[in-house]
Amino acid sequence: MALVDLVMPKLGESIMEATILKWHKQPGDSVSLDETVLEIATDKVDSEVPSTTAGVIEELLWNVNDVVPIGSVIARIRTGALESASPTPAPISATPAPSSPAPVQEAVVVETRPAPMPVPVSNANNGSNKFYSPLVLNIAASEGVGLAELETIPGSGNEGRVTKKDILQYVAQRGQRPAGNAQPVPTSTEMRVPLKQIEPSSSMPVPVASGNVEVVEMDRMRKLIAEHMVRSKQTSPHVTSFTEADVTNLVMWRDKCKKEFEKREGTKITFTPLFIEAIVRCIKKFPLINSSLEGHHILIKKDINIGMATALPSGNLIVPVIKNADQLNLVGLTKQVNQLADAARNGKLKVDDTQGGTFTLTNVGTFGSLMGTPIINQPQVAILAVGAIKKRPVVVETTSGDSIAIRHMMYLSMSYDHRIVDGSLGATFLTAVAKELENFNPERDF
Repeated sequence: MALVDLVMPKLGESIMEATILKWHKQPGDSVSLDETVLEIATDKVDSEVPSTTAGVIEELLWNVNDVVPIGSVIARIRTGALESASPTPAPISATPAPSSPAPVQEAVVVETRPAPMPVPVSNANNGSNKFYSPLVLNIAASEGVGLAELETIPGSGNEGRVTKKDILQYVAQRGQRPAGNAQPVPTSTEMRVPLKQIEPSSSMPVPVASGNVEVVEMDRMRKLIAEHMVRSKQTSPHVTSFTEADVTNLVMWRDKCKKEFEKREGTKITFTPLFIEAIVRCIKKFPLINSSLEGHHILIKKDINIGMATALPSGNLIVPVIKNADQLNLVGLTKQVNQLADAARNGKLKVDDTQGGTFTLTNVGTFGSLMGTPIINQPQVAILAVGAIKKRPVVVETTSGDSIAIRHMMYLSMSYDHRIVDGSLGATFLTAVAKELENFNPERDF
């Protein structure tokens, strides 16, 4: 018999941790190969972790709601023990046991790197370089521990690194003495450090409200969305440009073809694949829009992967990604859009379905909005919003003169990272998308 470690699997390029939602197995339970052991959640989707071997659960090393780094040992399975007596269940430990081989160290990771790489945080006061994990930085920020103060904390980790235990112990002792001149930890835009969840013991206190007020705690996904929105605003200087497009030809074509399209292809055609088609054409003309920033380096993505913001029944949003959208025709885009939207609404998205996006489209017009100022989906540099299509009287220029006509008009807005995309490029790209929609060929086939 041997002990086999079950580790938190890698779930995507930018995902460095996951939250345990539910254990399906307990110490002493038998488990077969590929049988689900636990359910986990990331900032993208929920998924199940199967067993990598057959045997008996020896011990569970993390509790429900714990945030576990990718690659950490989460459970141990004793192989060849199915026919023998079950071992005495080991108590659940909040941290891996000391006997765990090569415990995974907390590391700050650049999002676009496939493997964890520590990122140095330099102290401008003394020129030293120390490494701090995202969790340590987040706890420090929430507790008002400045970077200079963080440098003074003795670390018990490898090479004197400050661990979660060290920072929590310091904060507890710090509260027993007069507070110093603590400053919030600045977030370096070059580090690309995602905000982390804090364990329930250090969560925000329940507010005490007076009057006729109902206090409702945010669900897990709403907390993650809130963290990502704040991080995006802290990371990228947002600029939003606006334009409008006469989409009469596009609307008339869809009205004419939608029944035949559904009959022939077995799926409905919405405006979304038509918008994506126009966006893809313009990205090919302006490739810098399809990029991300890592430190002082711009990563121009050769793959065009379009994320589409999708509303869930709970009211939350998720962004499934259409991979290699430039290689799909209109039928292929339509089927991808519908399949991903259905999977999102039914909770059947896979982890890979939300990974690798290079540009995002959000349709605020679905809910009746004329326009919006969307927040960039990090680490992308731009997001485009389309508003509701409304009939309006507009001036139409013809060879015989100007006239007023009733046209289908739509506002478009795009928020972009001003570190990379300046106003000229942002406005030019947005105008190009509008022109693509206006010049839609009403005689085209699908």
